[in-house]
Amino acid sequence: MEIPPLTDDTVRLALIGQVLRRRWRLLIALAVLGAAVGAGASVLFSPGYQTSSSVLLQGPRQADELLTQAEVATSSVVLDRAAAVLPWHPSGADLKKQVTASVANGNVVTITVSADTAEHAQQLADQVAQQFVKYSGQLASNSADASVQLAQEQRESLRQQVQLTTQKISDLAKSVGGDLTVESVQVRTQLEGLRTSLEQAINDLNQADLATGIGNTVVLGPSERPTGPAAPTMLQLVAGGAVLFFLAGVFGHLFAARSDRRLRGEPEIASALGSPILAGVDVTTPQGDRLPATGFYGKVRRLLGGDRPWVLPPIETSADEVNRGIRYRRVLARLATGPADVLVLVAEDDETGKLAAGQLAQLADRLSVPLRTFEFVAGRPTVPDAGPGSGVLVVLSAGSRTAWELVRLAEACADAGQEVVGAVLTHPVRPSGPEAEPVAEAPEKALAGSA
Repeated sequence: MEIPPLTDDTVRLALIGQVLRRRWRLLIALAVLGAAVGAGASVLFSPGYQTSSSVLLQGPRQADELLTQAEVATSSVVLDRAAAVLPWHPSGADLKKQVTASVANGNVVTITVSADTAEHAQQLADQVAQQFVKYSGQLASNSADASVQLAQEQRESLRQQVQLTTQKISDLAKSVGGDLTVESVQVRTQLEGLRTSLEQAINDLNQADLATGIGNTVVLGPSERPTGPAAPTMLQLVAGGAVLFFLAGVFGHLFAARSDRRLRGEPEIASALGSPILAGVDVTTPQGDRLPATGFYGKVRRLLGGDRPWVLPPIETSADEVNRGIRYRRVLARLATGPADVLVLVAEDDETGKLAAGQLAQLADRLSVPLRTFEFVAGRPTVPDAGPGSGVLVVLSAGSRTAWELVRLAEACADAGQEVVGAVLTHPVRPSGPEAEPVAEAPEKALAGSA
């Protein structure tokens, strides 16, 4: 059965249904594996419980200064001090992976932490914020002496200017009379100018006072205790891994079905070999269409249901031994008109084909038909040289060989001078029940009934 193109939705749904029916154990195993991978990934990628604390930086701030303060919040000094206060006694290096800081609008530094429990997350956020405020205040108070002295000198100079201006205004106000003379108008003009200078000095003094409060930082309230773990949680990663591996298994089967180039139809096999299909025979095997469960991997394959093809139709129940024998006798009868010496070729890895070749050889011995069996390597086939009046009969299972493998086999037969007289396709069938040994027939009757 050739796999039709996956362009039709009905075909895709049918193939997916076959995967679910015949590979459900393998898909469940893949889902369990994906869940295990998700659980392992949660150890690395699940943040646990998260919460945040906000710290306000008072006064005008530059963008670069805010970024510097965010780096200070996650510095080793702050984290070491917070670790020393926390009751579960972590180390600063451990907290380095659990604490991040970012700059928000309005001169606010947001400290985000993660921990294994909600209580630990809340305690960690509060302690890091408090230690950041303390350390930032220490840095501001430990500024250079020259800068502090310069600010103090500027403030003192401004105060003196305010006092001098105020004194001049008072003196001028006393000397100005009530008459509206030219001198009085000039005096009033000078007074207005002095008042303007005084207001400017007062504004400068206020700005200087604000500058002295730049280092003040305030924690905007305690952090909130998280009500649940942050995404992605362990449950989400486990479920995501299970679904991902399950879908990967389904689509992997569909991809394998489309990339499978093994021929299943009789016309395609006959065209690749360049010879007709003489017959199709049923082969009963104790395991049906299952592969032999040899070794550890074979047992695992059988346990997961991967020991039988899923794209082929379900295996049918065999008829009795007499009806199966008729098909083999027909093959020998059709060979009777061909070469006198027939070489049966079967691949060494084709278990069903070897069983069919063995039954053909046994029947040929009973009927005194010259028939020899030769097993070849599928990848690099080698065929014995032809003898007088010899030919080749290829026995293979449907869906076991690609077109190029059959073409190479035909070329090997041609190189050996062998004529491919035909091919026999084998189909595994399930035994219908205990069967009696067939009664031996006379050779003449056997060949006569097989025509």
